[in-house]
Amino acid sequence: MTQHINPKSVAHLPTELADRIVSQMQKTDFSGHFSATDYQALLSQSGMTDTEFKLALLPIAATRAYCEISNFHVGAIAEGLSGNIYFGANIEIAGVQLNQTVHAEQSAISHAWMKGETGLKNITINHTPCGHCRQFMNELNGIENLSIQLPERPAYRLAELLPESFGPKDLGIEARLMDNQQHSYQFDSDNAAIISTIKALNNSYAPYSNNHSGVTLKTQSGAIYSGSYAENAAFNPSLPPLQVAINLLLLAGEDLANIESVVLAENASGTISHLAETQSTLEAINPDITIDYLSI
Repeated sequence: MTQHINPKSVAHLPTELADRIVSQMQKTDFSGHFSATDYQALLSQSGMTDTEFKLALLPIAATRAYCEISNFHVGAIAEGLSGNIYFGANIEIAGVQLNQTVHAEQSAISHAWMKGETGLKNITINHTPCGHCRQFMNELNGIENLSIQLPERPAYRLAELLPESFGPKDLGIEARLMDNQQHSYQFDSDNAAIISTIKALNNSYAPYSNNHSGVTLKTQSGAIYSGSYAENAAFNPSLPPLQVAINLLLLAGEDLANIESVVLAENASGTISHLAETQSTLEAINPDITIDYLSI
């Protein structure tokens, strides 16, 4: 798949550095993140501080935004405990309820989570995070150590942005988002999309509804993108598995029009279901997308 990069997104960078970043992003396997090694090489070439360089990457991350409603492109950068760097960008789909949107911070965080990170060092954004995103971040493990970086300001801790917060402990929950989840759901199949969906289900975080769930998108080229459900103590900021999977597809430079089929698997004994909202969102994208549903 050919990656298309908006030249304006790198125009603020020195030419050689911009060319190197574009070259990395035009690789067919680029999926919206830099390995720790690649990032350190780019940082060294930039001559910037770590904070300055992450801020400089935000317009590039924002090129992955899919914002059919607001036309307002937002980027975010998350650094995992591994040192890998993950892009995030906002997602809005015309014809779909606004509560199905994904904010750039949620995008970057879930991106890192789906790539195997078990925690974050920092997140860099252009604007102060909205209340929705502050509450979403409050579900993360190690949140007391997470650095939130904005332009021309010292780094914040979430407690400064969300004092006297409500979170998992208030509901008697010790688990946290990005903890290593090891659920044991099984489904006998040799179908790659189903296998990937069950893996996503087993990685999901749903301590409030017990609706462990996962989604896999299969594209016309045969590529698959899987997402796990990320629940939140405040309920509304929870991130459905379809949105997590769509996020990965868009960050990889794919188009929603490329989705051919979808698999949704969820816990049969959960107190909620993602089936109706998954169906309605996919109907808005393309009524011809087929859905396989597994209640396990």
